[in-house]
Amino acid sequence: MPKPLNVVVLVGSLRKASFTRRIAHALIALAPPTLACRIVEIGDLPLYSEDMDATPPAAWTRFREEIRAADAVLITTPEYNRSVPGGLKNAIDVGSRPDYPSPWDGLPTAVVSVSPYKLGGFGANHHIRQSLVFLNMPVMQQPEAYIGEAAAMFDESGETSANGRAFLERVIHGFADWAILTGRAARTSI
Repeated sequence: MPKPLNVVVLVGSLRKASFTRRIAHALIALAPPTLACRIVEIGDLPLYSEDMDATPPAAWTRFREEIRAADAVLITTPEYNRSVPGGLKNAIDVGSRPDYPSPWDGLPTAVVSVSPYKLGGFGANHHIRQSLVFLNMPVMQQPEAYIGEAAAMFDESGETSANGRAFLERVIHGFADWAILTGRAARTSI
């Protein structure tokens, strides 16, 4: 069996008990053996400023090294004010340097947006895709993952509900297949 893909999971919500983090953990638990998923924390990253590029903070260096070692990226994000949370956007900016080649370059990515409301974080999902296109990160198109009314993804005991589990399995298995195909194609064409 080939070595599993090293998947960096970024959680856009910094709150430890958020639905977004719970969804990330559920996706990791459901991942097939072709993926080795782990959350890379973003809450300790100082705000990006080009003034600090010459002597980057240790947290920036750690984060960039973790991104460079990745084979794929899975992003789970809430929606803040119809857009991307500031901490997640900052992580994308920090990880984009040095810019040639960016640590993000060519990494297959999936975006799962999570909301307690009906729209499922549609705005955040599409705003983040704009940045990822610029960074040359191919983003999985199907299955789309806009999780609205996120509380319904879990049962009374806090476990993933049967319907929630079926949906998340479809997403993570689709991502596994897609990342393997896209990752190989992207790496050989660079």
